[in-house]
Amino acid sequence: MTMTASIVKTICPFCGVGCGICLKVDEQQNLIGVEPQISHPISRGKLCDKGWSTAYAIHPVNRITQPLKRIKGRFQPISWDEALASIGDSLKAILDETGPEAVGVISSARATNEDNYAAQKFARAVLKTNNIDHCARICHSPTVAGLKQTLGSGAMTNSASDIYKTDLIVVIGADPTENHSILGGHIIDAQQKGAQLIVIDPRVTRLAKVADIHVQLKPGSNIALINAMLHTIIAQQWHNQSFIDERCDGFESLASKVEHATPESVESVTGVSADLVRKVARAYSQANSAMIMYGMGITQFVSGTQNVIALADLALVCGQVGRPGTGINPLRGQNNVQGACDMGCLPNVYPGYQDASAPEVQSKFAKSWGEEVAGKPGLTSLGMTKATLSGDFRGLVLFGEDPVVTDPDQNHVKAALKALDLLVVAELTMTETAKLADFVLPAASFAEKAGTFTNCERRVQRISQVLTPPGTAKSDWQWLKALAEQLGSQLLSWETSEQVFDEMATLTPAYQGMTYTGLDRHQGLQWPCNQGAPQGTEILHCDSFPIGKAKLLPVHCIDIDEPADEQFPLVLTTNRLHFHYGCGSMTRKSPLLERETPAGVLFINPHDAKALQLQRYSPIGVRSRRGYLETRAIITDDVPPGLVSMPYHFKEAPSNQLTNTAQDPITKMPELKACAVSVFPLPPNQAPKTVQQLWEEK
Repeated sequence: MTMTASIVKTICPFCGVGCGICLKVDEQQNLIGVEPQISHPISRGKLCDKGWSTAYAIHPVNRITQPLKRIKGRFQPISWDEALASIGDSLKAILDETGPEAVGVISSARATNEDNYAAQKFARAVLKTNNIDHCARICHSPTVAGLKQTLGSGAMTNSASDIYKTDLIVVIGADPTENHSILGGHIIDAQQKGAQLIVIDPRVTRLAKVADIHVQLKPGSNIALINAMLHTIIAQQWHNQSFIDERCDGFESLASKVEHATPESVESVTGVSADLVRKVARAYSQANSAMIMYGMGITQFVSGTQNVIALADLALVCGQVGRPGTGINPLRGQNNVQGACDMGCLPNVYPGYQDASAPEVQSKFAKSWGEEVAGKPGLTSLGMTKATLSGDFRGLVLFGEDPVVTDPDQNHVKAALKALDLLVVAELTMTETAKLADFVLPAASFAEKAGTFTNCERRVQRISQVLTPPGTAKSDWQWLKALAEQLGSQLLSWETSEQVFDEMATLTPAYQGMTYTGLDRHQGLQWPCNQGAPQGTEILHCDSFPIGKAKLLPVHCIDIDEPADEQFPLVLTTNRLHFHYGCGSMTRKSPLLERETPAGVLFINPHDAKALQLQRYSPIGVRSRRGYLETRAIITDDVPPGLVSMPYHFKEAPSNQLTNTAQDPITKMPELKACAVSVFPLPPNQAPKTVQQLWEEK
């Protein structure tokens, strides 16, 4: 008998590119294959290694299929009714005893827009708190803050297709071939077809190796480099004076600020020759169209917001905004980190970046929801951690995040989660964070629910339910609805994900023209999509900015918080690997991906390795002021002397055991891209111990 397979179109659950995939399911509802959507507007019939391995990420093996409760240190299965009643009682007790400032929600950049909208509504209208955040705090919160100040909108200004419409691509602080592989392929393809490629990065990344120009600056010297470029552009009169006069404010102040920032003056700070600074400044400013793409190497610094502002200054001064093939284009790391921000899963904004502290915004949502909303300022995720350790925060509801692996200073995070009176985690598998929970709830994966994701180019795309959730797993908005009802609230009384989306779109100006039907018809729509742009918007700021004129804002150099010293003589930075994603809880289920990379490595320059008498794959210890781990050395010229690099995907040797919690004062972004460490050899026959083994020995 011939078996027939059904094929359902949906969207890849990994990075922010938003590739189109097809899931193949047999008659017994088994996922038997993954293939690309041939005509998808972004992925164009291609998938990266992670995309091809999607089936492993949601495989039934190791999935959580029923609610679990910690009883005497062990997890015991319980019913949904018992779980919801117990969680509800605990939340009520904390609210009665301490008030809504003592509870909060951390939502997920991997969950749908519908899940995230429900999460912030649950926090603000049911719990009455603005303590709502998600992992954008530690990836692109400076993008939202910096671009909102300068341009009026904190998102990618152009579209992925613009890669093929530009004359010059500047990639700074990112390697799209690793984490955004399909876009990385587009960039290389565009270069081969005539576009010039400039990569600015302390590491010799895969993309840097094929670039026309690689600017290998020192970590944390982004502003010094950009100010020197601005000095050169203005001194040589390469700037776009007509664009500045028509569409920008603040040029005189900016020009005055960079007047003495000559390329020669920053050579020692940046490690970049004055001649190369001038060459790059000329290439960018004189290109007919030039686009900037950037990532964590810009945002994850104490200077993160200022770094983003500096890039905006550069683009605006050269008039490289508002046209095809131009713009400032942040590469969002997770599949729905743009959407989670759009949905208002941040303590300071409601959906659509509407100011949470503004009385008129609070009134708008209170009137629509029929319930008073939170009034006091909320805590960031790192703020919740700090407040827990000081005894002021007691209950956390968290889903789709693993802060024990992904947040800075792992020991600090773990201590805070253990100190909570109530920790509820909804997850696919037993992550390091879930292991600390009082209750673990079974979550539905992207293939087991309907909804939408918003990718890095602002494209809102539909995902389709292909499989039945395992056991009693639920979509996040569904269990949030049930928990709200347990607390006596009917505010989350939707029956379908489409009803959640329609409510959100009504209240979110940039989404008001969107419906599920329209998203299906157009293969997604890019916001803003409303009465003024019913077909969506491919390029922002073509004629005007949301704030009137763009703001040119001078910024000054800010040193990294923790430079190398005698005790910790090397600077550690973090990186991502092509074969893995986030905390590794999805990609590491794939034997195809797992075989490609050892479980945790440290990249070190041959000069430093020789001084430490290290060989290839030598077992090593790595120590910072916050933690210690053991791993193996990979000796490579891809990192310069004095700099070492680690991926954060591996729970056995997580770089965030070491990283710094020093923060950007505007967004509370921790400085994950630079901290001081010492590295030393372990006995050659001693295998590195995992962090878990080291904890057990304490």
